[in-house]
Amino acid sequence: MTNHWLMKSEPGECSVDDALAAPDATVPWVGVRNYQARNFMRDAMQVGDGVLFYHSSCAEPGIVGIARVASTPYPDPTQFDPESPYYDPTSKPEQPRWMLVDVQVVQKTRNLTLAELRAHTALAELTLLKKGNRLSITPVDAQHWHVISALLLIK
Repeated sequence: MTNHWLMKSEPGECSVDDALAAPDATVPWVGVRNYQARNFMRDAMQVGDGVLFYHSSCAEPGIVGIARVASTPYPDPTQFDPESPYYDPTSKPEQPRWMLVDVQVVQKTRNLTLAELRAHTALAELTLLKKGNRLSITPVDAQHWHVISALLLIK
C-alpha cells in the first residue's frame, strides 16, 4: 500500500522550481530537526509514496506540486557540517541522529492555498489544518489525497 505525505519547504530553501531544476527533479530533504518528522522519514516512508509539496513561510502558503519519495532513508549530511545551519554537534557519523529521504517532483501544480484547503469541509481533519500543527512532514490519508488530487485536477 502506498502512503501519502505532505512535506513543507520554504521556497527560499528549496522551492518546487528548485527541485524541478535538480537532476532527475530530485532533491534530498535536508534540515529536518524534529523527531516526529524524522521518524516519519526513517520508519514509515517508502520509495514511491506520494508527496504533496507544500510551500510554507511565504506570501501565499500552499500545495505547489506532486512528488514521490525517491529513496530509502539515509543520514542527513548537514548534521555533520559545522558550516551548515542544520549542524548538530551532538550527532556522530557512527550514530547519526537526523535522517532524510530524496524527494522527486512529478508535477508542478497551481498553488492550492491554505485558504482553499480550509474552505473544503472534506479536508477538515487534514493534519495540516489542525490548530497548533507545525510539523514539516505529516501523513495524508487516502481520502484527503483524493480530494486534493481532484482539486488540482490530477489523475
